[in-house]
Amino acid sequence: MTRVLENLTPEKVFYYFEDLTRIPRCSGEEKKVSDYLVNFAKERGLEVIQDEALNIIIKKPGTKGYENSPTVVLQGHMDMVCEKEADVDHDFSKDPIKLQIDGDYIKGTGTTLGADNGIAVAMCLAILDSNDISHPPLEVLVTTSEETGMNGAIALDPKHINGKILINIDSEEEGKLLVSCAGGERDKVEIPIVWEKAKEDKIPYLLEIVGLKGGHSGMEIDRGRGNGNKLMGRLLYKLKKEIDYSIGKIEGGAKTNAIPRSGEALVLIDEKDELNLKKVVKKVEEEFKNELKSTDENVRIEVNKKEINIDKVFSNETTRKVITTLMLIPNGVQTMSKEIEGLVESSNNLGIVKTLEDVVSFESSIRSSVRSLKEDMANKMAIIAEMLGGNWERYASYPEWQYEKDSYIREVFQKVYKEKFGEEIEISAIHAGLECGLFTEKFKEMDMVSFGPNMYDVHTPGEKLSISSTKNMWELLVEVLKEIK
Repeated sequence: MTRVLENLTPEKVFYYFEDLTRIPRCSGEEKKVSDYLVNFAKERGLEVIQDEALNIIIKKPGTKGYENSPTVVLQGHMDMVCEKEADVDHDFSKDPIKLQIDGDYIKGTGTTLGADNGIAVAMCLAILDSNDISHPPLEVLVTTSEETGMNGAIALDPKHINGKILINIDSEEEGKLLVSCAGGERDKVEIPIVWEKAKEDKIPYLLEIVGLKGGHSGMEIDRGRGNGNKLMGRLLYKLKKEIDYSIGKIEGGAKTNAIPRSGEALVLIDEKDELNLKKVVKKVEEEFKNELKSTDENVRIEVNKKEINIDKVFSNETTRKVITTLMLIPNGVQTMSKEIEGLVESSNNLGIVKTLEDVVSFESSIRSSVRSLKEDMANKMAIIAEMLGGNWERYASYPEWQYEKDSYIREVFQKVYKEKFGEEIEISAIHAGLECGLFTEKFKEMDMVSFGPNMYDVHTPGEKLSISSTKNMWELLVEVLKEIK
């Protein structure tokens, strides 16, 4: 079989990365990739543990001269965000990612790439497979369902891990060493639907907000990109002031941790309101284009008459409540850190809106490096639900990772980076969630850092991985392991 990445270096890293792109591994569907890792370890005579959550721990003794060095945990997650362009024919449950090389970048073809966090797993496998890399005793920890709430890390039994130093490889910016991250949770508001029989003389129109860039709801929430769900709320609110309509369905977004690139609503109107509908939509589209000209220059609203039969629609009161929820749920950056310049302190992303049989569901991803602010945003969700006669629940909560003043592994990274690249590595914090937050609670004395190569537009079909940066960060990792003796 032809390999797209076979001429790239480091050879083994890209070899295993390409292997991973051929294995289905959407969050919650990691059995095949978990089994692949088990087989990898067994073929090399390495100790391997596969727990009930399908987390994998592979242990390798230290090389000659490093037998008694402190054990290091190398950590990443095996799942990926599975997103594709609407016109791309791709089944993530069986189709391999169609890789392409574009200059210094590896990309998918109309789909997410899975470099977040496949490149971490590939680096770990390359080290485990090596015979010429000096390293201390290793415990490679690869978790499941990180992207949907860190469920693997939550389920992990700490008895399987003995190391006191952890290197997380789930960061996306070369030259930055992360030492702190936000905590987060998923919140769901459900508004009950009162259905009414649709009137036969009404005309169905599908309204679609498209052309948004989307992005990672932690890493890119501060870029001011449009949220398809929030924009749809504004469109429906303004439209209601001009014409009478009913809603048959509303949908938007695919992942709570991805900024929605689109939103759609099926509305029924009187024939006499067709011109006014298009007039209002055009005006709102112009407003969106003006507001988002620096971030989402291709945003547009598509209006299409549908030749379909609609049996039932939301009642007027349900429509009011749905629009109110869309308008009131907080979205985007809420507070900025007063201690670290430029760091988002708290945010919310209204990631998924879905019409179900009896409710409209609104799912959000809350993030904050201050626990009380996370709680405050959750309280706002609860109040909205209570005020509108709906339900609210929280799930997949994970803690923040706070900065530690003293860190041996941080000092090692600083030393090695300066020697190798001739400049200081930037010590930084991140607004996105990392499993390090959970590990601080499971492993009380764990010394941790996070790093990784340059990646862009993760969680979107535009995701790309820098080849040269991967090489740099691989060489950095090898030298750091060599230093821990």
